[in-house]
Amino acid sequence: MSAQNPDYLDSAQEALAAEHRIRKHIRKTPLEYSPYLSRLGNCRVYLKLENFQVTGSFKYRGVVSHILSLSQDEKERGIVTASTGNHATAFAYFSDQVGIEGTVYLPENTDEVKLEALRWYDVELKLHETDCVRTEVFARETARRYGQVYIPPYNHPKIIAGQATIAVELERQLENIDAVFAPIGGGGLISGIAGYLKRSEASVEIIGCQPKNSPVMYESVRQGKIVNMESLPTLSDGTAGGIEEGSLTFDICRRHVDDYVLVSEDEIKDAIALMIEKHCLLIEGAAALPVASFVKLKDRFAEKNVVLVVSGNKISLDKLRTVICTSRQNLL
Repeated sequence: MSAQNPDYLDSAQEALAAEHRIRKHIRKTPLEYSPYLSRLGNCRVYLKLENFQVTGSFKYRGVVSHILSLSQDEKERGIVTASTGNHATAFAYFSDQVGIEGTVYLPENTDEVKLEALRWYDVELKLHETDCVRTEVFARETARRYGQVYIPPYNHPKIIAGQATIAVELERQLENIDAVFAPIGGGGLISGIAGYLKRSEASVEIIGCQPKNSPVMYESVRQGKIVNMESLPTLSDGTAGGIEEGSLTFDICRRHVDDYVLVSEDEIKDAIALMIEKHCLLIEGAAALPVASFVKLKDRFAEKNVVLVVSGNKISLDKLRTVICTSRQNLL
């Protein structure tokens, strides 16, 4: 994959434009060396700590990138999204910060704790249906009807470019990167990272990490088409669920992600507990996927520089209790 490939050049240009656009609004997150994981894999492991990003997740980068790319007229008409997770929090926080009228659509069965957290911000919350896909379809149609911009969680060039700014930072923080492990849900995060890093260094290995209970992107890439499949409950709720038909990220993942790793719920729990014990870091299930995946593949990366993207920090007390009580790390 040559540096002259226009696909990569376009991705790099979009990433650098996003970097310029959002820099003063976001944090340059730490790249922390992990002595424990490095010794475990006989390599050099670094943690890209997006759990320290504004609102506690990488999602903030994409939201800021998309909103700041809007025209003044679009901003004045208001913006809309549908989400119950990190994307909704990032959307609510930034639209509040810049004084844009924002509306978040959520399923009627959304957990009260999530609703309460969103009420901290000056956004309108609207409940519709009990199925998140139907909620999203309704939110899109409503935005279109009223001439408002819909801000999707992952399927938009400006969102992907915002997530790519992680890779821009990584290049400045670590001279030689041999492999990057990143979680995959809809694929916006890993699409941005791969599109930027692969532009000039095809040898960097991009590893996509998913839970066995919701391996939608893995199965879609394997079958060569976006598949609809049931997702089982998972601690990695941030990556659970389907992929939007026609999503830009599917094609990017199919071409640019080198390998995929599926991890069990026990492996996710162990990875969360490991980060608590070895790094005193509280992370969510999706952020544990790269850690769990590296532990599974550690023998492949001897003497190499490996980056694990720790994507966010949102974990409920109930899930944390489950991890502490049942993880094989035995934190009690």
